Amino acid sequence: MKRAAIINDNPQRCLEVYGSGRYEQLTQICDLIPGVLTAEQVQERLGELSDVEVVFSTWGYPVLDTATLDAMPHYRALFYAAGSVKSFAPALLERDITVVSGWAANGVPVAEFTVAQILLACKGYFRNTRDFSDPSARSTAHRGAGVFGETVGLIGVGMVGRAVVELLRPFVLRVVVHDPFLSDNDAAQLGVEKVSLEELFAQSYVVSNHLPNLPELQGVLHGGLLEQLRPDATFINTGRGAQVVEADMMRIWSARPDLTALLDVTMPEPPEEGSPFYEMPNVHLSTHIAGSMNDEIVRMADYMIEDFRRWEEGVPLNYQVTPERLETMA
Repeated sequence: MKRAAIINDNPQRCLEVYGSGRYEQLTQICDLIPGVLTAEQVQERLGELSDVEVVFSTWGYPVLDTATLDAMPHYRALFYAAGSVKSFAPALLERDITVVSGWAANGVPVAEFTVAQILLACKGYFRNTRDFSDPSARSTAHRGAGVFGETVGLIGVGMVGRAVVELLRPFVLRVVVHDPFLSDNDAAQLGVEKVSLEELFAQSYVVSNHLPNLPELQGVLHGGLLEQLRPDATFINTGRGAQVVEADMMRIWSARPDLTALLDVTMPEPPEEGSPFYEMPNVHLSTHIAGSMNDEIVRMADYMIEDFRRWEEGVPLNYQVTPERLETMA
């Protein structure tokens, strides 16, 4: 069996991700050094790690310096049961260490969260609940267009965006997308229409942002686009708050009470004390809960265990991070 270690600076959190029997699975499928090693313990026990080939981790994986990596000459693969690997993957890839990420597993609950909000937005639920403040409002409260034949716009069709498309298949909805990396052939296979950002905002009853967290995408969703939203439209953000010019959003939403914003992310997180977002009736804030949490987090460990088995068998991996993929990942 492959010699393996779990390295993480938050052992309790790490064992939650590898909980519900996942840690025990690792002890059965590899020669695992017991427990979770913090960065400090790695330095204290480097001699034991000289023959380690595989490392498992999750949120809290420490960036190992050059000397530490030199002392682990047999390190061949990292199975990271979480999303972004930007901070440490480049150094590992330079050494031909395979990096596998649980970003796809983390995307599942984001997609589910998004689809739930899309369906409720099509029904006009969020505006309806704020209108229904007394018995007399029952007949006058806003009602949405419904979940049949409406247009939903997705900004970004990466892992999460594609999962949203798949989950929307049972519903009679027109899905338009904007993603410069999506080929015409892939769009056709997904059953979506490629449009410009301007067309997406102008045509969609619900707009959902799934752009990756890249510096060059900050501020791309500005007032010129937000002003084009249809009457009674809803904007959903589970991407990143910095991608939206929030000052523009505040101005436009203040002038247009027909619009609704469902913001799971903002810039900063949380919004600063006194932010107008807290008081605006047509803005709904949540505390970045779309991603994996509580019962959902072990799914990321499942994906890593699955790809570890594939790696051992020498077959193509499902969730490998290549240098090319890393360029477009959050």
